[in-house]
Amino acid sequence: MPGPLIQGLLITIRITAISLVLAFIFGLTSALMRLSRSFLARIIARGYLEIIRNTPLLVQLFFIYFVLSPVLDINGFTSAVMALSLFEGAYASEIFRAGIVSIHRGQWEAAFSIGLNTYQTYRLIILPQALRRILPPLTSQAVSLIKDSALVSTIAIYDLTMRGQTIIAETFLVFEIWFTVAAIYLTITLVLSATVFYMEKRLRVEP
Repeated sequence: MPGPLIQGLLITIRITAISLVLAFIFGLTSALMRLSRSFLARIIARGYLEIIRNTPLLVQLFFIYFVLSPVLDINGFTSAVMALSLFEGAYASEIFRAGIVSIHRGQWEAAFSIGLNTYQTYRLIILPQALRRILPPLTSQAVSLIKDSALVSTIAIYDLTMRGQTIIAETFLVFEIWFTVAAIYLTITLVLSATVFYMEKRLRVEP
């Protein structure tokens, strides 16, 4: 019995890890686009946020899997990663934007005064400072992604949740299996939270 659950756990971890990286990329990119001076970039970013944040994740997952995947010729795993990345990226975008905006304008002026361009200012000055402030909310978003990944079982991805359902159908051990699955999800999120808490302590600047 532990075998299928471990297999499902590995699929869940794989989906979550890839989606987390892509979500942060989408989030940072859309945040920078919203802060850009380009009207077109701001419109595109705003449209992305409004569409994603005002529709359910399950609907987005079904749309990508049943509508886009036959056109793009992508499999269920890729569809799941795409849906989770776009959904979580929209919320991460607001976190990144809030962190960037919170940095005092004087930091920009000081960077430009020593000859840095916009890209160098973001990379060397603004984003490192913003990261310290946005790490806790980004952790919450990562935890949400782990929990939301359970929805990929609806498109026949044999993740942890789907494996649990299969075992229940074979053994009828409803309470035991769901309790185990819940405990595994809880363990993952607690480990993630503890890891980021340690990172936050290392990044914290002492007054």
